[in-house]
Amino acid sequence: MNLLIFGHGYSGRAIALAAVRQGYHVTVTSRQTDAAMLDHGVNIIPFVDAEAAIEDATHIVTTAAPDERGDPVLARYAAQIAVAGALTWIGYLSTTGVYGNRDGGWVDETTTPAPQSARAERRVAAEAAWADFNVAVDIFRLAGIYGPGRSMFDDLRDGTARRVVKPGHLFGRIHRDDIALGVLAAIRQNRTAGVRIFNFSDDEPAASANVVVEAARLLGVAPPPPVDFADAVAQMSPMGRSFWAENRRVANARTKAELGIAWQYPSYREGLAAILAEEREQGIAQQG
Repeated sequence: MNLLIFGHGYSGRAIALAAVRQGYHVTVTSRQTDAAMLDHGVNIIPFVDAEAAIEDATHIVTTAAPDERGDPVLARYAAQIAVAGALTWIGYLSTTGVYGNRDGGWVDETTTPAPQSARAERRVAAEAAWADFNVAVDIFRLAGIYGPGRSMFDDLRDGTARRVVKPGHLFGRIHRDDIALGVLAAIRQNRTAGVRIFNFSDDEPAASANVVVEAARLLGVAPPPPVDFADAVAQMSPMGRSFWAENRRVANARTKAELGIAWQYPSYREGLAAILAEEREQGIAQQG
């Protein structure tokens, strides 16, 4: 099976390495070479030279976010993808941000999107465009992505961690390796044409401040002092304010049942512990 991944970012790289381990022939598009990926048997090509890879692909995963001009992959390759003779499945990495603010209420895979930002509206439009292809299409709505090199440990070490407190405000998260786990589970199901929606969010929506405290505990350092949201918001970027303006809990029971999986890291606690263990194996300093 030939898997083509558009995007060599954090999630795309994890999916590629997991797919190689499961016996896939993997090609990724990237702006630069990556010796480590080449060593693992991943073929790396420039985005502008993907025509032959599309023609050969049995499966495509696209990780690229749309911008003001739309989805970059569709803008260049929609016609080629539509006639790709070997293609049986497409996976699109979207975001739980399409659900908008629910004032702490639950959303699930059947909930109608209610985007509240231009960024989320572009995501909804991209989902619809990818769903138009006449193959099996899986839309993966991802919560906040974290993992090695992208966790609260990094913020604590460099002194930028903030323990913002906003009572009743919860976030969902998904570990990088659980994204790869879920995507590969979907690919293995080898189904016919049609669209499915999956929520890739962990089992325990939690306050951001709780994650800061747990990460500090694992590092053996004092957590930063609590800061009331009303005092913190003035110093946030527009994206940060947008992030905090939405409050929802994302259900995932249907996703896990349909894919036949359980998350390796069902909450931030297991995820953080695994990240720290991996970092210690690699000799990364435990403190700033």
